[in-house]
Amino acid sequence: MNNTIHPCIWFDGNAIEAATFYCDIFSNSKITADTPMVVNFEIWGKKIMGLNGGPMFKINPSISIFVNCKTVEQTTEIYNRLAEDGAPLMALGKYDWSECYGWTKDKFGLTWQIMQGAEEKICPSLLFTGEKFGKAEAAIKFYTSVFDNSNIDVLQLYPNETPFAGKVLFSESKVNQFNLIAMDGPGEHAFVFNEAVSFVVECQNQEEIDYYWNKLSEGGQESQCGWLKDQFGISWQIVPAILGKLMSDPEKASRVVQAFMQMKKFDIEKLIQT
Repeated sequence: MNNTIHPCIWFDGNAIEAATFYCDIFSNSKITADTPMVVNFEIWGKKIMGLNGGPMFKINPSISIFVNCKTVEQTTEIYNRLAEDGAPLMALGKYDWSECYGWTKDKFGLTWQIMQGAEEKICPSLLFTGEKFGKAEAAIKFYTSVFDNSNIDVLQLYPNETPFAGKVLFSESKVNQFNLIAMDGPGEHAFVFNEAVSFVVECQNQEEIDYYWNKLSEGGQESQCGWLKDQFGISWQIVPAILGKLMSDPEKASRVVQAFMQMKKFDIEKLIQT
C-alpha cells in the first residue's frame, strides 16, 4: 500500500493567514486549496493541511516542523522570518550538532527547528515527554512496521554514561517515504502530544481504511470523523482519498458531512451513497 501521509495543523480560524505567511517565507511553496474548513499548502513539495478547527486544541512544541537549510544565510533568514512576533525556544547559534540551529515558535503557535545541513528538507519532529518519555524508539519501530516502504535511517541513543542511557537522542525514519524525526525529551516539559498536530493517511479503498484504523488504534483511542490516537498519544486521521471529490460536489457535500459526522471509522460506501 502506497498511501499519502501529511501533517494537519489545527488553527483557530486563521489557517489561510498562516499558510500565506509560510508560503511567503519558503521558496517553491504554494497554497493548493482554500475552503472555510481546510487550507492545503505545500512547502518544498511537501503537503501540509491547515484545519480551521476553532479554539479547542492549542499547538505546542511536542510536534514541531524540522527544516534543513543549505547555508547559514538561508537558515538565518528563515529563522528570523518565522520568529517575527513569535517566541524563541532555543536562540539561533552554533551547537554541537550544527553550525547554525534555532528553535522558535511563530506567531500562530507552531514551532520550527531550523538547521543548516547538507540539503533542503522539511518534516515533522516528535518529542516524547512526560509519561511518553522513553517511548520514541518503540514508536518509530511501530510506525515503520505498520506502513510499507518504511525504514529507520538514523537511530542515535543517549550514551551509557548519561542518565538517559538507551533513550533516543535523535532518529530519522521514512514512513511510507514520509520523513519523520523522533526524539525523547528528558526533563520537565509543560506539554504533551495533542490533536493540534495530527497525521492524515489517505486511503484508496475500505480495505486500507480498515487496516490502518485497526493497526493504529490498537492500544489507543478511537474518535469521531476518522480520528484516532495511537498507543503513543499521536493523533491520526484515516480518510478516504475520494473525500475531497465528494466534498467538492455542491449537491452532495452537506449530506457527506452529515454522514461522516456520525462515523468513527470512515465507511466509503455509505459516503458515496449519501
